[in-house]
Amino acid sequence: MSRAPQADTHTLGPPNGVSVIQTHTHPLSAAATQQDTHTNTGGAPAPAVRMKKPHQEKDSDEYRQRRERNNLAVKKSRQRSKQKAQDTQQRVNELKEENERLEAKIKLLSKELSVLKDLFLEHAHNLADNATQPTSNADTGSSPAHNNGSTNGQ
Repeated sequence: MSRAPQADTHTLGPPNGVSVIQTHTHPLSAAATQQDTHTNTGGAPAPAVRMKKPHQEKDSDEYRQRRERNNLAVKKSRQRSKQKAQDTQQRVNELKEENERLEAKIKLLSKELSVLKDLFLEHAHNLADNATQPTSNADTGSSPAHNNGSTNGQ
């Protein structure tokens, strides 16, 4: 377990009247702090801590300009995010409509395929029946190839 660093502070008073605070770190806490600064991936030091910017007066022009720029940036970011969500929803709706149209087309084409299969099978069945039946034209001496379909003998 790592312990929080323990520091002893001493105030020294130099002859010019300015106080200086010196910090002495306890040896055990220094080892714990050193151990905490290394990651578990080979002992590389942890990333540096980002320092805060000095506090600006809220009444200053620079502060107000920064706030205005930030407010505009936030407003634009939210507007872009909202627009992206609307565009995505519109695309979803378009794809749903297209999907419905395609599903209806699939049903129509499936029905058409079924009808055509039935016609084909009926035709194939009729051809098979005609091929197995003896021809009645053999008794009359005329062949079906020479028959032009007329019944009056022309």
